[in-house]
Amino acid sequence: PGIYVCAKCGHELFSSRAKYEHSSPWPAFTETIHEDSVAKRKERPGALKVSCGKCGNGLGHEFLNDGPKRGQSRF
Repeated sequence: PGIYVCAKCGHELFSSRAKYEHSSPWPAFTETIHEDSVAKRKERPGALKVSCGKCGNGLGHEFLNDGPKRGQSRF
């Protein structure tokens, strides 16, 4: 339980309250903790490249419509 932060700068990214079990080997979250927690850019249909909103450190992807509920994203 707690807050997940950027490994490079310590910026708050996700709350454990938004974490859920997914078949991927990485932690999965439904939302960021703050609106400016991450920066996003389109990488391919259905996926956005995600980086830290403060320092730009690469964090992976946001997969659109792949969350636990219909219409939710998965980080």
